[in-house]
Amino acid sequence: MAVRVVQWTTGNVGRRSVRAVMASPELQLVGCYAWSPDKVGVDVGELCGMEPIGVAATNDVDTLLALRPDCVIYNPMWMDVGELVRILKGGANVVSTAGFINGSRLGPERDRIQEACERGRSSMFGSGISPGLVDLLGIVAAGMCDRVDKVAIHEGSDTTLYDSPATELPCGFGRAIDDPDLPGMAAEGTAVFGEAVAMIGDALGVELDEIVCEPEYARTTEDVVMESWTIKAGCVAGVAASWQGRIAGRTVIELTVRWKKGQTLDPDWTIEEGHLVVVEGRPTVRMKIEYLPPPDFEATTFADFMVLGMIMTAMPAVNAVARVVAAPPGIVTYNDLPLVLPHGVVPAAADKEAS
Repeated sequence: MAVRVVQWTTGNVGRRSVRAVMASPELQLVGCYAWSPDKVGVDVGELCGMEPIGVAATNDVDTLLALRPDCVIYNPMWMDVGELVRILKGGANVVSTAGFINGSRLGPERDRIQEACERGRSSMFGSGISPGLVDLLGIVAAGMCDRVDKVAIHEGSDTTLYDSPATELPCGFGRAIDDPDLPGMAAEGTAVFGEAVAMIGDALGVELDEIVCEPEYARTTEDVVMESWTIKAGCVAGVAASWQGRIAGRTVIELTVRWKKGQTLDPDWTIEEGHLVVVEGRPTVRMKIEYLPPPDFEATTFADFMVLGMIMTAMPAVNAVARVVAAPPGIVTYNDLPLVLPHGVVPAAADKEAS
């Protein structure tokens, strides 16, 4: 039998989740949560740029839970613990792309999620591309070593054309370079990477003494003008954060992000696009991960090209649905699941989709 799923929101990532669910022989879309009132009652296919599929979006949570879904694919921009507790307590498992790996930074809110899982006999799982699946690749790479001194994963991106102030302002973009609030903003805005550090530590079987964030900022010497906002000269147009897991003062796990906007950064950071995974040990393993469009991919705008990023964010969670449904109740990570397999993604020639 197909796994019954409810889609939670139809934003950029949610639309790719819906397309993946509809293409999968193992999943069945039975409901959809609409965050925006104007989407209520609209066919989900229409919301996602597809033909109608016979499922209308609703903002009635009780109606969705009454469908008895096996899993909710949770794709809002920001996580709402109250929502998650209600879903999990209602008996539906959750796979999320909304800034959750293991909840280790959430304090009492994590306890609420865990208790909801126990009450509802449900499981909570979070992933995405980074943090998420890329960290799993680091764990896999370490599996060929008989000694691991350090696992490091570096992310770099020139995000000039990525126009998303709602997600970038909390990290410090646009602030005056001497703003006293800056140091804490990078740590707060990238805190989920600290959860990924903890997950890798669990995979290595080590107990970390501390997980810390070391932030870094760069200013722009000229205005950076984007479609919906502008970063003034002298303000932050480069944000970096190094999340480090340490034992006895030695960093054994390091996850770094380095993002820039514009071409007038001071200091002028060198950005290597993609991810670099380095496992220092015996042997030392290096993996450079790049993300490229297929030959049949058509993109006339940067927004079109960003579809690839939304696919990469959505699919680790979608592919994990069956494994999470079968998992024991509680908060689970890649360390707790059998290998997540990409079933149903090899199309027949007639079904190949370029969009």
